[in-house]
Amino acid sequence: MRERVMTGDRPTGKLHLGHFVGSLKRRLELQESHPMTLLVADLQAFTTHAERPEEVRMAIRDVMLDYLAVGIDPARTTIALQSLLPELAELAAIFGLLVTVGHLHRNPTIKAERASLGIDEEQLTYGFLGYPVSQAADIVGLGGVLVPVGADQIPHIEEARRIVRRFNSLYGEVLAEPRALVGHFPRLSGVYGRDKMSKSLGNAIFLADPADVLRKKVRQIYTDPTRLRVTDPGHLEGNVVFEYLDAFDPDPEGLAALKERYQAGGIGDVAVKERLVEILDALLAPIRERRTLWEQEPTAVERLLQEGSERARAIARDVLSQVRSAMGLPLRL
Repeated sequence: MRERVMTGDRPTGKLHLGHFVGSLKRRLELQESHPMTLLVADLQAFTTHAERPEEVRMAIRDVMLDYLAVGIDPARTTIALQSLLPELAELAAIFGLLVTVGHLHRNPTIKAERASLGIDEEQLTYGFLGYPVSQAADIVGLGGVLVPVGADQIPHIEEARRIVRRFNSLYGEVLAEPRALVGHFPRLSGVYGRDKMSKSLGNAIFLADPADVLRKKVRQIYTDPTRLRVTDPGHLEGNVVFEYLDAFDPDPEGLAALKERYQAGGIGDVAVKERLVEILDALLAPIRERRTLWEQEPTAVERLLQEGSERARAIARDVLSQVRSAMGLPLRL
């Protein structure tokens, strides 16, 4: 049997182009050849949205719609909701016994997220600091071996591997170490070019953006600040329009010719952005259409999530039984 793929998203809003190139595109490829589970990690969303439960509830629906719209097939891929799988919480508690607080404080992703959100020691919750432990439990508990992620999530996968090694050294070779699969384009800048694309930073192009919103956002994309006239030679380095074209243009030869013209001062930013609008709209139009169709079937979407959670819980029960047996804990009645 092929190794199981496990990945997912915190439901904090609609998914965007950064998600698509960082993980979603790889998931679509892998579901053709591997068993796969996608987890909508709603409990982990509360680490930053504890005071906004309604937003989390709405975001669960948005993430499900985005999954289905991009082509995730629930007949091939199990889509589950974290809060419906209590075995994962128990496994996270067990894994938490194997990780020091100091080590979690040094996790680079946690440090970066704390800095971006302005979380000081008084605001730091146990759940936020323990996010990597919870994520490790999700991966291991759902039998994940291959984990498609963006580049910023690699430290979390390394943490999961470290926890598994620690567990196996104490209780025997029970658990498989997961491996990160970084997307073809591991990081996508936001439209303003300063940071990676992010919902919280307001610099994202969402998969659900209608054509007029897409065009408006592309017009705002950071290009070359040194270029004052169309005839001025353009620079590609740090130019977000060309970063997006590298990620999405299906015609590499045509893109190479466009880059030459741009660097020679033979084409303006407006024309380059117009090409990007056409490419992105060709990608997003069918996604928007499928999303609209699924929006008209809320009961069916909810049923798919419930059914997927039941299948995922069977996997989690089996893994937790192995863990409890290895530790000498009594098995459940």
